Amino acid sequence: MNAKSNSACPPDKAGMSGAKTALQDQLISSTLEKIRFKIFVMSGKGGVGKSSVAVNLAAALAARGHRVGLMDVDIHGPSVPTLLGLSGQLEVGRGNLISPKRFNDNLHVVSMESLLLDPDQAVLWRGPMKTSAIRQFISDVQWGELDFLVVDSPPGTGDEPMTVLKTIPDALCIVVTTPQEVSLADVRKAINFLQYAKANILGVVENMSGLVCPFCGGEIDLFKKGGGRELAVKYGLEFLGAIPLDPAAVVASDRGVPVVLLEGDSAAKTALLGLGEKVAEAAANSLEAASTVHA
Repeated sequence: MNAKSNSACPPDKAGMSGAKTALQDQLISSTLEKIRFKIFVMSGKGGVGKSSVAVNLAAALAARGHRVGLMDVDIHGPSVPTLLGLSGQLEVGRGNLISPKRFNDNLHVVSMESLLLDPDQAVLWRGPMKTSAIRQFISDVQWGELDFLVVDSPPGTGDEPMTVLKTIPDALCIVVTTPQEVSLADVRKAINFLQYAKANILGVVENMSGLVCPFCGGEIDLFKKGGGRELAVKYGLEFLGAIPLDPAAVVASDRGVPVVLLEGDSAAKTALLGLGEKVAEAAANSLEAASTVHA
């Protein structure tokens, strides 16, 4: 190829793309350095209440005085804003940096729903676009100094969970299940996925663990109990807690308030506040273990 034809060549798009990715990698690294613990909440299947657990975990940690970010990476079915009573779009400031939604002084949120003009709009994205969006949720959002970043993932082992684990390699993973075998079977696949990805598994949470009677306060084993604990023991994982089905949680969701912040006591509130304590303790212990290994 002669000099004339060389001068007419288009810019090296691959090189430009590589430079942009490298810059974003630096921004991601800079953001994550300011976050002490990254908690990744996932499940093997839908319908196990994973988002509710993630929201209440984040709210419980914030109520303990921790600075918490909540990142909803369920691109196609985001529910975090609804569970927190948040509406409207995210604000973009200087340098195209995004300000997360404020729930209270200690809890700030980013969700795909807050980027849509119409919250009922379907997001018809494939893998690369979802990967790009998740990376931007970290690189382009002004998270600031955080004690915890809680990441709510869509169910399964697809693009979103893999992107989170690649982007946040030191994430501590929590697997949410219900006691039934149909859920446990999918959770076993999720655990296998996490092991294959060499992820750090913090532990297992059993949601919908018995039903609290709204009249007498007694428990009904609607979906049986104990499957999550047995699964944790089988795989040598920490069992982080059992969360019962509780009418108070339904009321809280409809009001857009985490059940852990409702006035008065309830079985779900007690269990979820306990989960927050257990996760904070387990995360601190995991950090100590990592520093000991690398000392």
